[in-house]
Amino acid sequence: MENSKRAIVLIDGSNFYFKMKSLGIKGLRKYDYRGLCGHLSGERKIVTIGYYVGVVRAAFNDSKGQQLRRAQIDLFNRLRDQNIIVHKGYLMKNNDKYHEKGVDVKIATDLLVGAYENSYDDAIVISSDTDLIPAMQKAKELKKNVEYVGFGHQPSLALQTAATRSRLLLVEELEKFVVKEIKIEQ
Repeated sequence: MENSKRAIVLIDGSNFYFKMKSLGIKGLRKYDYRGLCGHLSGERKIVTIGYYVGVVRAAFNDSKGQQLRRAQIDLFNRLRDQNIIVHKGYLMKNNDKYHEKGVDVKIATDLLVGAYENSYDDAIVISSDTDLIPAMQKAKELKKNVEYVGFGHQPSLALQTAATRSRLLLVEELEKFVVKEIKIEQ
């Protein structure tokens, strides 16, 4: 019986952001993440939704960095308003490029701890990061369903193969959850 199943949703924030950006979808600070998760879970009961991302840190005199930091704080507040738990990794600068650290480990840890503690039946993983495959395989060995949710324009065959089931999102499906600004004329 599908509607008695408990689901967790694990969103790789950076991966989600860049996939959406590659589709030209804007307005992610005001995106209805909970609505998307409800759409993906169907009749399953959502136990928890986690959003995993590296935190932007910026020097006081770095105007671009401060702008990015403020935007991320706005996003975090919006996620909390939707009752989504923000799990923070960090960004490390190397050769003028930033690399996210600790995020994949947090996703994998929550996937495994939840499986061992029997806190979910189905894990819905919104990420295209193949580093998650060993954790997905172990969760499956523990009799948990692991659903890979990817993007139709850039799917991960490796994650599709590793998952119990997979789903590829289309741009039309994703755009349904962009919150439109309502302007009130006076």
